[in-house]
Amino acid sequence: MLIQRFKGKIHRATVTEANLNYVGSITIDGLLLDASGIIEGEKVQIVNNNNGERIETYTIRGEEGSGIICLNGAAARRCQPGDLVIIIAYGYMTEEEALKFEPKLAFPDSENRI
Repeated sequence: MLIQRFKGKIHRATVTEANLNYVGSITIDGLLLDASGIIEGEKVQIVNNNNGERIETYTIRGEEGSGIICLNGAAARRCQPGDLVIIIAYGYMTEEEALKFEPKLAFPDSENRI
């Protein structure tokens, strides 16, 4: 049996943009993606610390070092610039794999730099 387990997280990033007219997703600084083990196109859960919203979308790799955290499309209605968010990716693994697995965590500063 496979279980779904947390595999990577960007903890308390600051939303820099919200683009309602984009097709959808979240654009994340490539350095933050690498540090958290999240890849482009991966499904993530976004938890907004400011309003309690939880949404799911997929990632787009942003320019490395830019600090970008941009909610695109409908997600832009749920997060605004300045909001603090937690971005979480999950993976499917066996119980044996899950017990040994070490998730990757990224803790950005107020400018979304590690």
